[in-house]
Formats: sequence, structure tokens, C-alpha cells
Amino acid sequence: MAWYAYCIGEKQAFPELARHRKPVPLESVHGVSGNQVFLYPASDLAVIVSEHNPTEALNQKSGVDHARVIADCFKHSTVLPFRFGTIFNDDDSLRKSIRSNQRQFLGNIDKLRGKTEMHLKILVDDCCTRELAQLSSDKVGRGYLTNLRETASRQRERQTRARAVSFQMHRLFMPLDEEVSCRLTETGKMVLDIAHLIDRKYVERYQNKFTTTSAMMRDCQMQVSGPWPPYHFVHRLTRGAHIPAQPVAPVESITTGAPSSAQPMAAMI
Repeated sequence: MAWYAYCIGEKQAFPELARHRKPVPLESVHGVSGNQVFLYPASDLAVIVSEHNPTEALNQKSGVDHARVIADCFKHSTVLPFRFGTIFNDDDSLRKSIRSNQRQFLGNIDKLRGKTEMHLKILVDDCCTRELAQLSSDKVGRGYLTNLRETASRQRERQTRARAVSFQMHRLFMPLDEEVSCRLTETGKMVLDIAHLIDRKYVERYQNKFTTTSAMMRDCQMQVSGPWPPYHFVHRLTRGAHIPAQPVAPVESITTGAPSSAQPMAAMI
């Protein structure tokens, strides 16, 4: 029987596993394709899974269900999310993967215990749009070289602006850790996606700080979401490691449940 995997949690966080060595249903929680979600015991860990038919295709709703199950488990335990679409072919492959990486999984859970991820999306007017539009479209000669120099100069200006906004957010929110990315939109704005790792007990304080900050920074449009499981920071802890079904970079969110450019989605184990 194949298992669809959602995340790894702490066994002690789920009293249902206290007297069981076999998978136990997680009451009232259904996952991909509406299948019952189980707690699969593995030493001091609990792997959150559901039965899966390998011939069944995953779709957008599957992504939403994946993220929802992780969010439900995050209410009870520190979790290490699996990549959307992670499937173990049978019990042996699941046990082998967890057993061979157990020390790292336990260490990562310990580092992320009591922490959560908040996500900021900041839209900033591109400081270079007008100047770039005025550059010549020459492909050769002096004009071409001038364009290259001007374009490089404008890109540095963008980077400087993005760093300044990112630094200001860090100084205002003082997170334990952060992940920042920047991109351009077709409408001529820069979008900064910032993931902040904070203590869960400070979520309300963080949200209050966002309210005052967004009112103060009138030249930016700001959005906040969370608290989420620490998707981006699971990736950071396992970056460069070779682990079957391991946490790596987050995938695009579909509508709910995890961090991406608008809302978070599944990072991965």
C-alpha cells in the first residue's frame, strides 16, 4: 500500500500514539482525495500520511488539501512539511527514509520548536521604469554599449532599493531569521516576499507592528499572512543535505495553507 506524506511531527504531541505501534487515524482530518489521515509512528516521530492510489493524479485541490493537513497538525506540534506530491510506495520505504534521517529530523524539530513563520508581501514602485523606457533600442555600436551600462546601473539601483526596504523590515520586526526574494511585475512594481521566523507567542505583537508599519510606509503596499508552519526555514536547515523526501525550497501556493508570493504553500521534506 502506498502512503501520501504531509509532514513529520513529534510523537509526544499526539496522545493517540501513546499505546500504538501501528498507524492511528487522526480524527476528523481528511487529506488528498478525501482520504483519512493517519499518524504513522516512527520512534520519537509521527509521520502524517494518508493512503494513496498511485494511479490517481494530483491536482490543485490536492495542493490545498496537502497544505490544510499540515496547518491542522501545526496546531498540535512542530512540523517538518513534506514536498507536495511526496509518496512512499510501501511501509518499508517510509520506515527506511525516516530511520536513516531520524537524527536530522529530530534536530530540526528541536531548532524550530515554538516558532512560526510570518509572511510579508511588499509592493514598491520601481525606481527605474521610466529611465529604462527611455533607453535606445540599438543592438550594435556605441548605443548598444551605452544601453548595457545604463541597464546595469538601473539594476544596481533596484537592488539597493530592495535591500533598503528589506533592511527596514528587519529593523522594525526583528525576526529570529528571514528569507527574502524580489521580483518585478508587468505593472512596473517591485515585489518583495519576506518570510520572518518568530516565536509563536509574539504573533499578536508582530501583527500589531505590521498595522503601524503599513500606515507609516505610505509609498509601499503591504500584506501580511500567517502564522504558518516554518516552511522556508525547514529548507534552510536541510539545504545541501542529500535526504530522500527531504525539505527543500517551497513550492507555489495554490490558494491556502503555506508561503509563496501571495500565500504560503508547501515547503518540503
